[in-house]
Amino acid sequence: MYNNRMLRISDQWKDYALLDAGNGEKLEQWKGIVLRRPDPQAIWPADTDMKDWQKADAVYHRSSKGGGSWEYRRKLPESWNISYRELTFKVSPTGFKHTGLFPEQAVNWDWMDSLIRGCEDEEIRVLNLFAYTGGATMACAAAGAAEVVHVDASKGMVQWAKENRDLSHLEDRKIRFIVDDCLKFVEREKRRGRTYHGILMDPPSYGRGPNGEMWKFEKEIVGLIDACLGILDEHALFFLINSYTTGFSSIVLDDLMKTMILSEHPEGTVETGEVALPVQNRDLLLPCGIYGRWQRK
Repeated sequence: MYNNRMLRISDQWKDYALLDAGNGEKLEQWKGIVLRRPDPQAIWPADTDMKDWQKADAVYHRSSKGGGSWEYRRKLPESWNISYRELTFKVSPTGFKHTGLFPEQAVNWDWMDSLIRGCEDEEIRVLNLFAYTGGATMACAAAGAAEVVHVDASKGMVQWAKENRDLSHLEDRKIRFIVDDCLKFVEREKRRGRTYHGILMDPPSYGRGPNGEMWKFEKEIVGLIDACLGILDEHALFFLINSYTTGFSSIVLDDLMKTMILSEHPEGTVETGEVALPVQNRDLLLPCGIYGRWQRK
């Protein structure tokens, strides 16, 4: 009854590697460029004998006042490209330590890819909420989704996603890019009578919409899931929730998905757990958030 919680490891990358993690940091190689960034989960000792820790091309330093900045130890391009399978993405160090890509999410891209490709005779419409720079958007479009709707409150992130579409040569696929508050968009889609066969979301712990709308995960997630159920097609294929919110167990997602999604769509199954990245040359995993999946049987 309780054996549906899993650990999903993103270990199929060729252009990305987690070289090491520890002492509150992670050391990553992004197609030949080595970045050193804080990671609050990596509290175990780092491999201090690894010379790459000292040879990192750029190091992100947190500020005691919040935020932080990059220290560049050699001149790097403003951005460069990284590939996963047939997809290509732009990577660029940002002021908030991010790079524009969450490599651990590749396990979810692969999962959606296999589901969509298994429905060759169906027209699959996918909605990606809090879609960021569009890793999942491109994965679903490349897999053959008839339409992918990409929604994010940040105009800059949506523009970045359009660049990723072009880099992945998906200009001929039907992808709609929307700058909007996710809940308001879903409510409008309900009024329009539109439905989706696949819905995925990666909600932040805290956030603001384009018009100052406040978002707090524990207060808003139930309302958003409920709204999404109103536009989930009766022949739905999948529903995916990712969360990086500290302090929430995957059991919370399991309970949410069973009480809300599975009760409405009992023809499916629910799986929840953690996503992780393997630490190269060490028998260690870096936890990278939790996920919940509903999929049609």
